[in-house]
Amino acid sequence: MKAAMDLNNYHEMATPMAKTQQAAGVSNPPRRNASPGAVPQSILAAVALLVFSSAAGAAPKNPANEVCSTCHEDIATAFEKNVHKEKSCEACHGPSAKHQESLSADDIRQPAKLRAAEVDKTCLACHLNSPAHSGRVQSGHGKNQVSCVSCHSVHAKGTNIRAASSVNTLCTGCHVTQKAEFQKPHRHKVPEGAMSCIDCHNPHGKTVARDQTCTNCHGDKRGPFAFEHAPVRLEGCTSCHVPHGSANPKLLTRNQVRNVCLECHSNIGTQQATLGGVPPALHDLRSPRYQNCTICHTKVHGSHVNRSLLR
Repeated sequence: MKAAMDLNNYHEMATPMAKTQQAAGVSNPPRRNASPGAVPQSILAAVALLVFSSAAGAAPKNPANEVCSTCHEDIATAFEKNVHKEKSCEACHGPSAKHQESLSADDIRQPAKLRAAEVDKTCLACHLNSPAHSGRVQSGHGKNQVSCVSCHSVHAKGTNIRAASSVNTLCTGCHVTQKAEFQKPHRHKVPEGAMSCIDCHNPHGKTVARDQTCTNCHGDKRGPFAFEHAPVRLEGCTSCHVPHGSANPKLLTRNQVRNVCLECHSNIGTQQATLGGVPPALHDLRSPRYQNCTICHTKVHGSHVNRSLLR
């Protein structure tokens, strides 16, 4: 209504001005199909656009996106709350002129139907070398042809998935073996939503040492130690523990502690004896006293005071 009033005021001001010029003998160049005092339509359209934009307090939108929203209204509405809303649709979908004429899906670029390498190239045109995407092409996802749009919904309100339960649901949709491991009685608290897969794994491929990932939470097991346990130094935590879930307490690879230890500490070959040492003869494993090695060797991850990891 305010815009209409402003336009009427413009007409009222423009018409007397034209009559004054005519009385003074000032002639304007003849206009085709124009009546005295008429305002050119282009000027009226420009004034209307400025008035409406000022009244709404909104900046003009991307023309290409306006054209796309004519048919894709539902996507355009969701896209208004997206972090990519300032970008043109053509930045990801390519030129749209041919598609506008034919209205065929074959005449527009659809990232969801492209090869993973082409999709990643499109996304990395903006996200290359950003901290969250460091080393993306070196990750397991990159090597297995899992594209960005397999996990990220570009048009939705939020492209990043942050809630632990949502992350775990997304990851286990493909990693079904790991999902089954989390159903075992001893596990990390992933099914409960107390932690998520990305607490340990970087889906974009940043390389992190396995033991460093574990010690982010288990800080008391972090070295370096004056006297190190060889398997921890050489193979890391997974030499004794299963990372996702296990039927054994403390996520151990064997059902009894002594069986885990005897994989290295046994009388089979000098090489293993060099790595871990052979238990002395007084360790009669038939006696319950010696069947749980960690009763005496409490510092199995490493010690600062005792070579035998007793304290």
